[in-house]
Amino acid sequence: MNGAHLRRNPWVVLTVLCVAVFLVVVDNTIVNVALPILSERLHASNSGLQWIVDGYSLPFAGLLLAGAEVADRFGRLRVMNGALVAFALSSLLAATSHSMTQLLIARALLGASAAFIFPATLSLVTVAFDREVERAKAFGIWGATAGVAIALGPVVGGYLLNHYWFGSIFLINIPVALVALALTWWHVGESSSPVSRGLDWPGLVLGSGAVSALVFAIIEGPSSGWMTGRILVLFGLSLVLGVLFVRYEHQRDEPLLDVRLFRRGPFSAGAAAIAASFFSLFGFIFYVTQYFQMVRGYSAFSSGLHTLPFAVVTMIATPFSAVIALRAGIRWVVGAGLVIMGSAMILIASFSAHVSYVVPIVGAMSLFGVGFSLITPTSTAAVMGTLSPSQIGSGAAVNETTRELGGTLGVAVMGSVFASYFSQRIASNFHHLRLTSFIIDRARGSMQAALSTVEHVPVAQRSATAGAVQNSFMSAFHRTTIVGGLVAIVVGVAVVFWLPSTPMASATTTPTDGTSE
Repeated sequence: MNGAHLRRNPWVVLTVLCVAVFLVVVDNTIVNVALPILSERLHASNSGLQWIVDGYSLPFAGLLLAGAEVADRFGRLRVMNGALVAFALSSLLAATSHSMTQLLIARALLGASAAFIFPATLSLVTVAFDREVERAKAFGIWGATAGVAIALGPVVGGYLLNHYWFGSIFLINIPVALVALALTWWHVGESSSPVSRGLDWPGLVLGSGAVSALVFAIIEGPSSGWMTGRILVLFGLSLVLGVLFVRYEHQRDEPLLDVRLFRRGPFSAGAAAIAASFFSLFGFIFYVTQYFQMVRGYSAFSSGLHTLPFAVVTMIATPFSAVIALRAGIRWVVGAGLVIMGSAMILIASFSAHVSYVVPIVGAMSLFGVGFSLITPTSTAAVMGTLSPSQIGSGAAVNETTRELGGTLGVAVMGSVFASYFSQRIASNFHHLRLTSFIIDRARGSMQAALSTVEHVPVAQRSATAGAVQNSFMSAFHRTTIVGGLVAIVVGVAVVFWLPSTPMASATTTPTDGTSE
């Protein structure tokens, strides 16, 4: 099969590639409903829970540029299928984990494998569609698939945990990976970049090192102390490596990341919008599933089901966002989406622990879904629409890097905000109850640890202690959602000045410099 086959059957290609997209994206959030179980069985602290999530998204984000480069050079289909095999094997390792170390290694391998799958799917979709209107619709479906996968992750994970052991949330990846492998083998033709370049190893090391040091500092800051030498060194190392990365890439004729692309307003604004939306989304899902289970007392499956308003609205609304942008323009659609998304989070921050689910929570989560649905396909079109055929692979990697990096930082930053406030509130509330220092130190580690301390206090104090734990969680949860909401709103206002006001079809006409399929 060749590039011509891709153009003759674009919708079949899109459908098949969406299976692979769903697989790697759902693993970002399927683990969230298992966090209380993992916290109990593997004795994970708040930072440990953050690492379970970011252990996947960090290598995913860090290796996306390399994944795109390798796929462009050796063939997008070939590299994607090899990574699907690695993804299945890594899932088996995760499913059989008996320690935090094994689980984190497996999650890192899963994220690394995903980095060689995801950019290939977007590159193949971009190549498959010649007409700009059809390409815009394809971006909408591709974005909807990713959005639905994120939204359905807690539901799928909750169902599996309700019937099987926690390893099932990883084991389910294996049959899906095999189906994706078979379908792409038969229905997707090979394609590669018309420009063959060597892999930029120094750029890869500098870029990945900068991001890794930053995320590590943010996650470990609350437990280690923000002003400790180790955390300050990590922040400094991230800054130095980041500056060196930009300078090095700027001087290269064939960079891993063409930083000059960010001089283009639509490209930078689209990438910023994607990063901000996933920053808020990943951070929110990370804690809302814990809120449902640990505060409202839902089971893992019920917790997943209670996130369905977001999932349903995302499925319905995302395809329409591209249609709206084709008429109204990318600028207003993306800006409105981020502001709506942020406003929904701030609204949620005003809810009490046991507020009625039916109207307030369903309404806020639906609003959150509407906002998110307006962002992904239109921002993707803004990023990809400014690129020449030789830049498609790198553009796809930038698009997905901002997505995963935004999500990684969302869990890290919002998780650290939560951990800091939760620790402070637990210490204050437990001190007023005159509990021992040993119990206070133990409870500060995580919500699960705090709940477990209730059984070890005198019977007369258990009710007050349980109330203090819940109040501490809600106080931290409210502040965390406010942070995520403000990030979305601020970026939403800013991107309006940089994104094109023209309808999407005219704003995303891809430059041509020759092709080679």
